[in-house]
Amino acid sequence: MAVSYMTEDGYKKLLDEISYLETIKRPEISRQIAEARDKGDLSENAEYDAAKEAQGMLEMKISQLKELVAKARLIDESKLTNESVQILSKVKIKNVKNKMEMTYTIVSDSEANLKEGKIAVSTPIAKGLLGKKVGEIAEIKVPSGLMSFEIIDISF
Repeated sequence: MAVSYMTEDGYKKLLDEISYLETIKRPEISRQIAEARDKGDLSENAEYDAAKEAQGMLEMKISQLKELVAKARLIDESKLTNESVQILSKVKIKNVKNKMEMTYTIVSDSEANLKEGKIAVSTPIAKGLLGKKVGEIAEIKVPSGLMSFEIIDISF
């Protein structure tokens, strides 16, 4: 896994999630396993099997999050400018063809959330916008063909 750039806020959310999984979820699953074990014969105990599977999934999730934290690089937000599109830029773009306007914030992969208008820096649209300045046209290859977006505004 490559280096993952993220904001201080995104990094803190990851640490909070790891803490929650380790201090709340892990003991809950251990209790479920103990309760299922107390019910006797483990060879035909569906509760025990389900709890052991949940434990395996939880440990895998904790491991993945810890790996993400280990490879995280915090972005120095004080060094960002709005001269051109870069990670953490809030970009207002206009589809040249249908004149529809959209606003996206370009974030790290781990912080992407389309409902909040946050797109991952690794997406085709974000890659096509990076480095562009207000007034420039970004030609972006998407699955349906080539799209053109005019950069209307760049902010934070």
